[in-house]
Amino acid sequence: MQAFDYLEPSSLDEAFDLLARYGHDAHMLAGGTALVLLMRLGLVLPSYVIGLRRIEGLRGIGISKDGGLEIGALVTHAEIERSALVQRFFAPLAETFGHIATVRIRNQATVGGNLVHADPASDPPPMLIALDAEIVAARRGATRTILAADFFRDYFEVALEPGEIVTAIRIPPPATGTLGTYVKFLPASKDDFATVSVAATVRLDSSGECEDVRLALGAVATTPLRARRAEEALRGKRITREAVDAAASIVGQEVDPLEDARGSASYKREMASVWTRRALLQLVPV
Repeated sequence: MQAFDYLEPSSLDEAFDLLARYGHDAHMLAGGTALVLLMRLGLVLPSYVIGLRRIEGLRGIGISKDGGLEIGALVTHAEIERSALVQRFFAPLAETFGHIATVRIRNQATVGGNLVHADPASDPPPMLIALDAEIVAARRGATRTILAADFFRDYFEVALEPGEIVTAIRIPPPATGTLGTYVKFLPASKDDFATVSVAATVRLDSSGECEDVRLALGAVATTPLRARRAEEALRGKRITREAVDAAASIVGQEVDPLEDARGSASYKREMASVWTRRALLQLVPV
C-alpha cells in the first residue's frame, strides 16, 4: 500500500478545511471496508486519508419532528440492523441491513460510506430508494438534500460536489399499512455481492387494490434502479398472480445489467424478473 498521511478531524469544520487544503489528493474514510481494499489493490492512491470517526455529529439514530427517521452517516450497518427505533419505524429497513455481508463487515461498515462508495450491487440503496430517502450533503456554510434515487450517477459515481460530505440519511415515515421486503440472489457465500437484489414496498387500500408500490433493484445496471414502469403496471389495480407476472416481465425490460463473473446480461435480466416476482408474492400472496 502506498504511504499516506492519516488526518483525523474532530469537527465538520475541520474536515472541510482539510478537504479544501488537499483537494483531490485526499480521500475520506468512514468504516474503511471499501476504501482500504481499494488502496491495497492500488486502485485508489491518496496522499492523505481523512478519518471521520471522531466527528460525533455524524452519529446517532433519531426521529425528526415530522415523524421521519434520521440516521447519521457514521452509523454502522449493525447498529441499524439492531436498532429498536428502526424496527418500530419500519422493520423491513432493519432487516435489509441484516442482509449485508457478514457480522464482521456490518460492525465496521457505515451507511454513509456505503452510499458514497456507490457500488451498484450493495444492499442499502434499493430499500432507501423505495422509501424515498434523502441524502444530506454538507459543505462549509451550506447543506442540501438529494433524493436517494438521484444520488447515484454512474458506476462508483455519486452526486456530491467537491468539498461536500454526507452527514445523514433522512427517511420520511411510510404511510400506514405499507409492507416491505428486501430479497437478493447470492451466487456464492453471504459476503459476496448479489447477482440481483430487489426492494419492494406495497400498500393496499380497503378494497384490496394497490394504492402504492415501489420497486428498486440493485446489481442490474451501473446504478441502483427504480422500476417505474413495472410500478405503474400494478398501481391502482388488484394484485393477482397475472398482474405480478406482468410487472415482473416489465422489470426484465427496464434493467440494463453488466455482464460479469456473476452472470451474463441476459441471465441477470431474467433473474431480475424472477426475484421481483418473489418479492411481490412475499408481500401479497396470491
